[in-house]
Amino acid sequence: MDRNNMDQTKELGNTPYSLNSEKVAQATKEWLHKRGVKIEEIAELVMFLQKQYFPELKMEECIHNVEMVLSKREVQNAVLTGIQLDLLAEEGKLLSPLQEMVENDEGLYGVDEILAFSIVNVYGSIGFTNYGYIDKLKPGVLKRLNDKNDDPIHTFLDDIVGAVAAAASSRIAHRKQAQREAELHHRAAVDHVEE
Repeated sequence: MDRNNMDQTKELGNTPYSLNSEKVAQATKEWLHKRGVKIEEIAELVMFLQKQYFPELKMEECIHNVEMVLSKREVQNAVLTGIQLDLLAEEGKLLSPLQEMVENDEGLYGVDEILAFSIVNVYGSIGFTNYGYIDKLKPGVLKRLNDKNDDPIHTFLDDIVGAVAAAASSRIAHRKQAQREAELHHRAAVDHVEE
């Protein structure tokens, strides 16, 4: 909106659009819950992805990292968009042939994965590896969401949940690496002082 239009809006008393970030964050969590996904279930996927690399990893840390991923605006946008598309498909409100593709989770459709990539990309390329692995295996909540015999349509949601778990796993890996480097740097500094 250019300056003249903004001035006219103010004069007319119309309030320009302003996004409420807290409402978006709250809606993201509410819609995940309404669609039957618990933060703890996503955290279990994170644990599945990271426990062999970090045996000391605790569930609380996995939950924290899932919540941090869900606090990102890009992630909230993807979650809300994907869930809305699933809901529209359930209600038969998409136009053909998109309706049938989303309704049947068409194998060559791929846009659900593209939306998931916008989430995994937030924490770098390791997220793509984590996502590909978990998407292929479909453990835990992903198996339930991917069940084609169930009434709800989760064409987008199963990929979104896998992507959130992959991003949270990547976030953990990045932070653990930074901790290792800080410890090594600290040890080297102590060794240098002791010489």
